[in-house]
Amino acid sequence: MFGLRDISYIFILLATFAEIVGTIGGFGSSVFFVPIANFYFDFHSVLGLTAIYHLSSNLSKIALFNKGLDKKLLLNIGVPSVAFVIIGGYLSNYVETKYLEVILGVFLVALSLLFLIRKNLFINPNRKNAITGGVLSGLSAGMLGTGGAIRGLTMAAFNLEKSAFIATSAVIDFMIDFSRTFVYYHNGYIHKHDLMYLPFLIVIGFVGTYIGKRILKHIPQEKFKLISLSLILLIGLITISNIIYRLF
Repeated sequence: MFGLRDISYIFILLATFAEIVGTIGGFGSSVFFVPIANFYFDFHSVLGLTAIYHLSSNLSKIALFNKGLDKKLLLNIGVPSVAFVIIGGYLSNYVETKYLEVILGVFLVALSLLFLIRKNLFINPNRKNAITGGVLSGLSAGMLGTGGAIRGLTMAAFNLEKSAFIATSAVIDFMIDFSRTFVYYHNGYIHKHDLMYLPFLIVIGFVGTYIGKRILKHIPQEKFKLISLSLILLIGLITISNIIYRLF
């Protein structure tokens, strides 16, 4: 049996921070949550927890940012995302977790540096790029636990209004998480001893999104995007440093 004394409240605070910043930054909380959770759980447990946690997180975003869903993007990005998150989820079972952690760290550092250095980087808003973004974000979400940054970059090309952007992204993310939860369960990533955090994470999903929405009204998106990318870079560097420390 597990009790409240077995809960890491520092982890819960960090998970709340990830949800707030993920909502404001538009990348989704998994880009922050996955590397944070990786310090507390094994990588496969992190994948399982992230999928379940995100179901509530995205439901709250759909409820709070329920204006102007873009049905065309739901189809062009959502369908390939769901297909490839299933493929990525199964592939994660055949790759050593230490390599997945390295890939995650390098992915976060490279992506954040790319956006920080090339501030005017954009993707042409066409169907081909929408589908490609869906494939890559789904595969990344399945294997690494996070694909929101790739999807965010793809969706940014279509100049959606802020609420519509978050709502459309949340619906796609919900479809991804719903699909990969079954794959992760089949792979044995969802463990009973990790589920004691589930009630906390469900509450965090709603509370963090609500706080993020309130803050978002007072902060220019571009200014916070810089802060968000800097944090992603820092987390990526810490993730790589942690792997190197464990190896040596």
